[in-house]
Amino acid sequence: MAFAKRLVLAMIFTVIVIVTPSEAALDAHYYDRSCPAAEKIILETVKKAILHDPKVPARLLRMYFHDCFIRGCDASILLDSTKSNQAEKDGPPNISVRSFYVIDNAKKKLEEVCPRTVSCADVIAIAARDVVTLSGGPYWSVLKGRKDGRMSRANETINLPAPTFNVSQLIQSFAARGLSVKDMVTLSGGHTIGFSHCSSFEARLHNFSKIHDIDPSMNFAFAQSLKKICPRSNNRGKNAGTFLDSTTSVFDNDYYRQILSGKGVFGSDQALLGDYRTKWIVETYARDQKAFFREFATSMVKLGNFGVKETGEVRVNPRFVN
Repeated sequence: MAFAKRLVLAMIFTVIVIVTPSEAALDAHYYDRSCPAAEKIILETVKKAILHDPKVPARLLRMYFHDCFIRGCDASILLDSTKSNQAEKDGPPNISVRSFYVIDNAKKKLEEVCPRTVSCADVIAIAARDVVTLSGGPYWSVLKGRKDGRMSRANETINLPAPTFNVSQLIQSFAARGLSVKDMVTLSGGHTIGFSHCSSFEARLHNFSKIHDIDPSMNFAFAQSLKKICPRSNNRGKNAGTFLDSTTSVFDNDYYRQILSGKGVFGSDQALLGDYRTKWIVETYARDQKAFFREFATSMVKLGNFGVKETGEVRVNPRFVN
């Protein structure tokens, strides 16, 4: 019932996206005839996974971002490493990407109903939309028709934006994917259902600079609470970390309100408040959740069009090329 209520509420924020000619290769109705049950199969698989593991939404949304940022949205993040090649999923930034089994399960069901029809890249894109909607966020029509890539290299993950980036570095990274400053701040809002291990932000808590032990842009009380979670001692658990906003499993605009309070976990998050190019967007979304939802849906579609392969294969097994 909870999922159903969230889905109904999210439909209020449904966004109709106008596709420009350059994006015409993708179509919201791409599988209407060849696999009409595709989106239902993926949704049911995602819902089942969330029931057993509440971290699935954050993991699948992150998977979508990390896939699209390297070689475009081509499911290259799903490919396993081989003896002769270390794949993206084994690159340092992706070691903590999880829940590949959800895509595996959805693809297995799709192959039973519609063999060699639905690409793994489209499965990731649809699943990312579904986890946002099921977490209370907006709904949008996913454009489909991507093909799966055949190449995946771990060393290319160095091109993913780091949690230590300043605003100029973030803008440059997103611009390389055809995304604007507003898209960057908007998509950063996906952190509202995110979780981070200590290693991604502990440099802000200890010996930050010669003058400051703690990053001065961080709320002091908040920093002290994080220090308890991430002590310098090696005795802390390997999974020690924190959620990226206070509402954890709910997709909302709390991420931006946290930034206004100096409670952005990543340096790259908090930096958005200190730059005139991004501050106004943070302030807008902090007070207007509907605006954030509307723009998030639009930016997700825009990201989903980056590096799309119009020709190529529909992978049968997500982990291996055909």
